[in-house]
Amino acid sequence: MLLFFLAYAGGILTILSPCILPVLPFVFARSDQPFRRSGLPLLAGMAVTFAIVASLATVGGGWAVRANQFGRIAALVLFGIFGLTLLFSSLADRLSRPLVRLGNRLSQNPTGPSIANSFLLGIGTGLLWAPCAGPILGLILTGAALSGASTHTTLLLLAYAAGAATSLTIALLAGGRVFAAMKRSLGAEEWIRRILGVAVLAGVVVVAFGLDRGILTRLSLTSTTGLEQRLVDRFHPQPQQTVPANDVPSSNAMMMAGAPHKPTSTTNANNAMMAAGGPASAAPPTTDLSGATAWLNSPPLNLAALHGKVVLIDFWTYSCINCLRTLPYIKAWNEKYKSSGLVIIGVHTPEFPFEKDESNVRKAIHDLGLTYPVAMDDDYRIWRSFNNQFWPADYLIDATGQLRFHHFGEGDYDATEQQIRTLLAEANHQPLPTTPTSIAATGAEAAADSTDTQSPETYIGYHRAQNFVSPEGFNQNEAQLYQAPATLQLNQWALAGKWEVDRQIATSIAPSAAIVFRFHARDLHLVLGPSADGKPIRFRITIDGKTPGADHGVDTDAEGNGTVKEDRLYQLIRQQGTIHDRTFRIEFLTPGVQAYSFTFG
Repeated sequence: MLLFFLAYAGGILTILSPCILPVLPFVFARSDQPFRRSGLPLLAGMAVTFAIVASLATVGGGWAVRANQFGRIAALVLFGIFGLTLLFSSLADRLSRPLVRLGNRLSQNPTGPSIANSFLLGIGTGLLWAPCAGPILGLILTGAALSGASTHTTLLLLAYAAGAATSLTIALLAGGRVFAAMKRSLGAEEWIRRILGVAVLAGVVVVAFGLDRGILTRLSLTSTTGLEQRLVDRFHPQPQQTVPANDVPSSNAMMMAGAPHKPTSTTNANNAMMAAGGPASAAPPTTDLSGATAWLNSPPLNLAALHGKVVLIDFWTYSCINCLRTLPYIKAWNEKYKSSGLVIIGVHTPEFPFEKDESNVRKAIHDLGLTYPVAMDDDYRIWRSFNNQFWPADYLIDATGQLRFHHFGEGDYDATEQQIRTLLAEANHQPLPTTPTSIAATGAEAAADSTDTQSPETYIGYHRAQNFVSPEGFNQNEAQLYQAPATLQLNQWALAGKWEVDRQIATSIAPSAAIVFRFHARDLHLVLGPSADGKPIRFRITIDGKTPGADHGVDTDAEGNGTVKEDRLYQLIRQQGTIHDRTFRIEFLTPGVQAYSFTFG
């Protein structure tokens, strides 16, 4: 119930957000009409439409986004006609096109405003409304993305929209009284109609050209983020995790599902623990492997059949730099202890859509040299059965099937290996290998320089992006020509050239599109994919305007050249000297590249 209160309160606060401005003309255009037959059905249509569209967008993938785009275009046409009939009533009377007659009926009805027509305008408003994604809306949407579609999610979104409708109702009733007083003045009614018509047409232009995603979202109006976060902390606090104090690494040592990093130059464990997707369940994990969508390197396995074995479950995903850096240890333990009764199972739970492609995962397993069983967990069913929240995460199950140990993130490898040896000794009472564990880690798998990493994981898709400073702001799901500022502060980044930015991904639309990032770390990685038709994309990188030379990564040469051939993490920079703030730029020579996220080490 507290979540519903939070959702409703977050919706009420949208009246203070700049993102409400583009739809205000559509709402106030009928403020001079009776509220029950005009304003109320309009706001109801807006709330219901937003809840349905947002629910589909969290789980429906690209088709839902495209369907919403067609709906937005239809709504813009509808409101354009509506604005013209308000501005030129005589013109509307002369024109005979069906759509114009429809617009005229929406703006005037001889018997008073029609509830159905008002509700239709509300549907259009709901299609055009894109609220600023603060902590409360982020909590709802990310929980939906991780947990799947549900009536609960839709009701939360409806509560959020109802909160917005409540605050707009108050504003609409107050505005109606002002307009009524103005209409009592001689000759004011026609001018009010024209002013409202101009406002509606201005709103159509703002939304159609993406200004609602650019200039308006960057206005320094009253921000509700701090207030929303205090409400989340007060009414929906994150419970304490049952993790030993030395078992919580810094957030640069692990990734948290659905958790946006706070925009600070360094991140710590507390920041990583604030999950936008909600806390893990307090119930004990069921450790169920039956939800796998496919098994690689092995027939399907279940824990009951592995009774008598010590089982290490490793949650990972192949574009996660933190996961890649743990793999040399996982592989070494597999070789050293498999004959003593250790069974390692990798659970590949994807973060990005391309990681659900079985052929991509098979290739990654081959390239990484993994020989132990890997379960593909595309639907997050195994993830949820363990109440897991992190990549990477390791769970040790003893020979009786009991969960005995877990570790989140990189590091503490000696402690994990000692737990493995303890459980094997309990199960077998046999001598264990005594030779030192040999670790061979090169390239992206090499350990991070954790002592001098001040840049956090940074997403490029608009849903979880932080510190984005291109002056245009994000024009969500539509092509936009971006500019990069001449100078950047630490951990700020920008796009340059023509890009289309979606929820999780940015796609270059024209040659020479670029990304610029001011970072502080030894290593810089970028998750990239080729064009949608699989064509390789050549690129060139610079550091502080110069070729990288000896500081190039494994996926670039000394001149900064490289090619995106497949969906994966690319190591672009590995500095050899003193680490300090540097400006990284990557330019893609041909269009079509897909960019997901930066990671550092």
